[in-house]
This record gives sequence, C-alpha cells and structure tokens, in this order.
Amino acid sequence: MEKSFISQVEEGERFGFGENWSHFLKTIDESRISNSVQSLAEMLQTNDLKGKSFIDVGSGSGLSSLAAYRMGANVFSFDFDKNSVACTQTLRAKYKTDQQANSWEVKEGSVLDADFVQSLGKFDIVNSWGVLHHTGDMYKAFENVCGLCNSGSLLFIAIYDDWGTASKVWRFIKKLYNKNAVGRTVVKLFCVPYYVLRGLASDIKHLKNPVKRYTEFKSSRGMSFYYDLIDWIGGYPYEVATPAQLEAYFTARGFKVVNTKYKAAPCNEVVFQKL
Repeated sequence: MEKSFISQVEEGERFGFGENWSHFLKTIDESRISNSVQSLAEMLQTNDLKGKSFIDVGSGSGLSSLAAYRMGANVFSFDFDKNSVACTQTLRAKYKTDQQANSWEVKEGSVLDADFVQSLGKFDIVNSWGVLHHTGDMYKAFENVCGLCNSGSLLFIAIYDDWGTASKVWRFIKKLYNKNAVGRTVVKLFCVPYYVLRGLASDIKHLKNPVKRYTEFKSSRGMSFYYDLIDWIGGYPYEVATPAQLEAYFTARGFKVVNTKYKAAPCNEVVFQKL
C-alpha cells in the first residue's frame, strides 16, 4: 500500500512540492497566466479547447489547469500532495468565472493508484508536465495515464532527460536535500549561488542584460526562476528517460508522436496521440 504523501515527506522520501507551489502562487499574475496559455497552446498546436475534456495529472500550482480552463476546456485536476490540491483550489476560486460555461473540478489522488485513475474515465487531453518522474514508479505512472486516453486523445508529458552520470549525481543531491534541514541548507548554499553565478557569467560572456534572464524565464510556462529552481534541486523521487525511451514506450502502446521539444531544458516535452 502506498504511503501517504505526508509520511513520505517526513521520512525524507519525497519533496514537498505543494509547499513550494504555495509560495509561487503569490507571484501569479495575468502575464504569467498568458505565458502558460501560450506555452500549452504551442505544444497542443491549438489555442481552442472548447468542448474538450482535460485532465491535469499532478496539478501542482494549478497553473496548467488554469491555462486549459482559460482555453475553454472542461478541466479535472488532481494531485497526491494536499498542499498542491489546495494551491489548485485557490487558483480555481480566484479565476473561475460564471462567464465561462466550462467546468473545473479538483480532487486529491495518486496517479499510482490504478483503481482511482481508472475511476476517472477517459479524456480528450491528458496533461502531466514534470510529474510522473517524481512518483517513485515512473513506468507504472506511464501505464496508468495511458488508461486515461481514448482513440484520438492527446497525451502531453514532460520527463527529465537522462544525462548519464550527471543524473546520478543529481539524484544524490536531491536525496540529500530531502534528508533533513541540514541537507536542505547545504544544498541551497551551494546550488542557488551556483545557478545565479553561472547565469551571470554566461550573460557577461555573451554581452546580455542579466535581468533579462529572469524576465525571459517568466515567459516560459509562466514560471518563477527561484521557485522553479527549488523544485529542481529538491524534486525527489527522481527518474529520467531519453526521448528514444519515451517514444519506444508509448508507440509500443498504440501512440504516435505529434509534437516534441527535446533537449531544450531539463525536461523532454512530447505530445503523443492515441491511435
């Protein structure tokens, strides 16, 4: 039986994503929402989801769910983390309006719980951005999300790329971060300055304005540099897959690739369609 989210966090087996996202919520504004809508529309290759059913598997902050809702989809959001569920509910309460006829439902649940996932039915669009590699059993999560798709359904996932030795080092760092308060302090003291200084050095080398790095980061999925960085260095469990591995797994299960964004960031993004 799967342990509760709280138990896993307390035992150092999992990062508290929802607590991090609760801080990120304070930074959400219309420009972040617009950027998230644009990012989702580019990958799905449409900005009109009216009449479509959209499930956000591991909704996190709720920003992707809100983007789909703004695009007209009937949205179902769920997450294993109570704090993430609360974040998504907060966004729904703030931005869902009577002027839009589409629905938005939020629940708590685990993608590893096959019975729960099967009870949800089928959806036109299954979205899980940067989630399934944090479940502790990525391939079981893959299997379960496949069950949410009908013929013609789109499955949009983002999974950490496999960097070989570097991925093993990062797994160690993430495990240390979640071990205890001392581990978190040590990792933050090294990693946060490292990324800031690395970005500064790159900007100076290429004669770029260092401030633009952070404003441009905001334009990518509407995220925040700091909270996304904490999500990265603390995100555990941590599994990886190459583009070839992702394509091989899903094509063998009756999907075809319709859009990709590979090697552009820590995550490989791919949209599949169920045949």
